[in-house]
Amino acid sequence: MKAIQFDRLGGPEVMELREIPVPELRSGTVLVRNRVIAINYGDTFFIRGTYLVKPKFPDTPGMEAAGEIAAVAPDVTHLRAGMRVAYIGMGAYAEYTLIRASRVMPIPDEMDYEQAASFPIAVLTAWHMLHSCHETKPGQTVIVHSAAGGVGIAAVQIAKAADARVLGTVSSEEKFEMVRKFGADWVVNYETHDFAEEAMKVTGGRGADLILDAVGKPTFEKGLGCLAPLGHLILYGRAGGAPDPINPLALFGKSIKVSGFAVTMMYALTDHHRRALEDVFRLEREGKLTVPIGGRFPLAEAVNAHRYLESRRSTGKLLLIP
Repeated sequence: MKAIQFDRLGGPEVMELREIPVPELRSGTVLVRNRVIAINYGDTFFIRGTYLVKPKFPDTPGMEAAGEIAAVAPDVTHLRAGMRVAYIGMGAYAEYTLIRASRVMPIPDEMDYEQAASFPIAVLTAWHMLHSCHETKPGQTVIVHSAAGGVGIAAVQIAKAADARVLGTVSSEEKFEMVRKFGADWVVNYETHDFAEEAMKVTGGRGADLILDAVGKPTFEKGLGCLAPLGHLILYGRAGGAPDPINPLALFGKSIKVSGFAVTMMYALTDHHRRALEDVFRLEREGKLTVPIGGRFPLAEAVNAHRYLESRRSTGKLLLIP
């Protein structure tokens, strides 16, 4: 089969298209024939060796995809060959991926593979931050950083479905209209304007109830300053670099809190995960949630796809097609 592999750390240039054997089934696994692979910013950290999971050379990037189950290990009884599925798991940049059965999600019949591949990380990350880590309520103000990205666009829609007010931040003027289209009440370019000042203005000086921060260093400290009393900042990425350390005593003044989030740990919380899947599929059926596709690349062009992602010009989800 064809797969993207790398055997040294670095940028997009370390990835190569190679011919490798199809993985063999192991206990508790399924083999998925990938039809659409989604690219995540975490993939860029993985090939640089700075992600939570470290590569084992030669390794294959990629954390989510959608396709059909090609084969099932004998001890897996709840899945079968031919099922349409999506998954979160390492090694997705390939024609076939061997994945633990617990990481596989059957997808609705009406959902196409592009949306199915785009849902697992982006949409579940957004949903869990808004509804598992925080109890988003009608009328609350939510700041969504990187609002034109996959998680950001999902978070804007899910927050609006909960009747919250949303301030989306973007890194360029070209992304404004897209974020407004998906429901943001206000949009700010955080590169040229002070989003914290804007948040205080639109909330009448109260501040935001929740901030979803994938940027890190450029936005984190200002975010703490524009939280409302009992406000909550969730850090789930660091596209702009890791934030500076904070003094916990600085949280006392308005009784605010900071937390971190990674969607992979939610598999251990079965009830939370099931509830999230049911709700995001419901929102999709009702036309309240979709992930816009910002670009499609052949698997062989993974290097160019990563370069486009890192240019910060992309919106929505970027996809690889095996």
